[in-house]
Amino acid sequence: MNASAPVTMAQSLPAAPAPGREPSPAYRAWQAREQRRRHLITATRIALLCAFLVLWEVLAKTHVVNPMLTSYPSALWPTFLDLLHNGNLIGHTWATFKATLVGFALSMVIGIGVAAGLWWSDFAHKVLDPFLVIANAMPKIAFVPIFYIWLGSEYSVYGMAVAIAVFVTIMVVFDGFQSIDPNKIKLARTLGASRAQVLQLVVLPGSVPTLVAALKMNIGLALVGVIVGEFQSASEGLGFLIVNGSQIFQLNVVMTAIVVLGLLSGLMYFVIARIEAAMAKRYA
Repeated sequence: MNASAPVTMAQSLPAAPAPGREPSPAYRAWQAREQRRRHLITATRIALLCAFLVLWEVLAKTHVVNPMLTSYPSALWPTFLDLLHNGNLIGHTWATFKATLVGFALSMVIGIGVAAGLWWSDFAHKVLDPFLVIANAMPKIAFVPIFYIWLGSEYSVYGMAVAIAVFVTIMVVFDGFQSIDPNKIKLARTLGASRAQVLQLVVLPGSVPTLVAALKMNIGLALVGVIVGEFQSASEGLGFLIVNGSQIFQLNVVMTAIVVLGLLSGLMYFVIARIEAAMAKRYA
């Protein structure tokens, strides 16, 4: 090989030690560099968060921004404790979390089922494709009064979660099914596999990265749908807290609910990321 040829990423990484053998000095050095890099990334994230909180606090305390409109971090902790003890914060958080999980699960089941049906029948795909595109493009907030009349104040939240997430799920998962190598499908059919077996043994396992991507998108979309539904019709949940706090001009309550919502979003995303890592190892 020419000495001036560029070194690829695979060539620059030291080989992992064989089982039962001590790692080489180069491999240990690479591990140490990677560990330092991970620590640096974590420290940078923490520093950015701290800088944001400090900037928020200073700007509000010095009245560069109006603290009546933005609140500030040191005021949120007492509000959090008050909501925790007297405002049923756990109940509101649980209501939002439960509705998000239900909407997320329904959207994934319906989305994967419809996508599988569209993959199964090209005729159905040709017929329904424009309707799915239009339904996905429609502003879903227009459905809030309809769901409120159809489902009531409690279940309309679930309807909004599904309405916002399901059409994107269908389109993303179907595209994943369509991207499967046709040679693999042809080989399975040549070996005598039925269409159902091709779907089960070739298409679904081959679409794991797409399904994981749909999970990561869907959890956020379902949460958006729940909050939109709670804004309009619910009597509990973090969305209800945000609307109620803004109506009585208690911005501390609004910002505390938003912070709790952010923590809830981060927790759910962390769980999905762990699922993604586990699936990556299994289907690597």
